[in-house]
Amino acid sequence: MDIFYAIIIPLILVLLIFVLAVYVNPGGQYHVFGLTGLGGTIGVILSQGFAQMIVLGVPLILGLLWNKWAGGAAGFITGGTYYMASAGLYNGYYAYLGTTVPYHNFYGDLSMLFYLVNAIIIGYMAGALTNGSTNFKRMLGAGLTAAIIAAIIQVYMNYNWSLNFAGGTGSIMKYTPRAMAHGLWTTSTGAVTASTVAYGFTLAFVPSIALGIIVPIIAKVMTWYGLQPMRH
Repeated sequence: MDIFYAIIIPLILVLLIFVLAVYVNPGGQYHVFGLTGLGGTIGVILSQGFAQMIVLGVPLILGLLWNKWAGGAAGFITGGTYYMASAGLYNGYYAYLGTTVPYHNFYGDLSMLFYLVNAIIIGYMAGALTNGSTNFKRMLGAGLTAAIIAAIIQVYMNYNWSLNFAGGTGSIMKYTPRAMAHGLWTTSTGAVTASTVAYGFTLAFVPSIALGIIVPIIAKVMTWYGLQPMRH
C-alpha cells in the first residue's frame, strides 16, 4: 500500500495531466476533440476547467477540513501560481501575433489577477462558514456558497475588466479577452438569447457548482478515515 500511494498514484496523476495537456486541451499538440465547436468546448472544460477546479478545489478542501486561514493561505499559493502561469501563457499567445496588435501585459489584467483573489476567497469563506464543523450539510452549504460567489466575481471581472486592446487593429479585436467574455453570453451580433445565456451559464457556473458539491463529499469521506489536519 505504501508503494501504491507513493509511486502508483503520483504516476497516474502525471499521466492524466499529460493526456489532458497534449490530447484534450485545444491548445495541445493533438487536440483530439478539435479546436472549435462542441468538441473544442469539451476540451476546454476538461483541460483548462479541470486546472481551475484544482486551483480552487485545494484551498476549498483545506478550508473545510482545517480552518479559514489554511484555506486562504492555500488559495494564495495555488491561485498565485495559476495567475502567473496564465498571464505568461497569454502574453506568449498574443506576442506571437507580432504587429497585428500592440503588446499587452496580461500580468496587469485584473481578470487574471482575480484567479489569485478568488482562490483565497473560496478557501477562507468555506472555512469561515463551517468554522470547524464536519456536518455534511453545513460543509455542502459552505462549499456551494463559496464556489458560486467566486464564480460570480470571476464572471464580473472577465466581462467588465479583462483586457480589451483598445486601439488594436485587425481581426484580433474579435478575440480580445473582453470580447470573448462578452461572446460567452451573446451571439455574433451582440444579441442575448436563451441559448447564449444557457451556454454562458454552463461554462461559467456549472463547473463551480460541481466543485461546490464534489469537494464537500470528498472532505466528508476524508473525515471518516481521519484524513484531516490535527486540531489543537
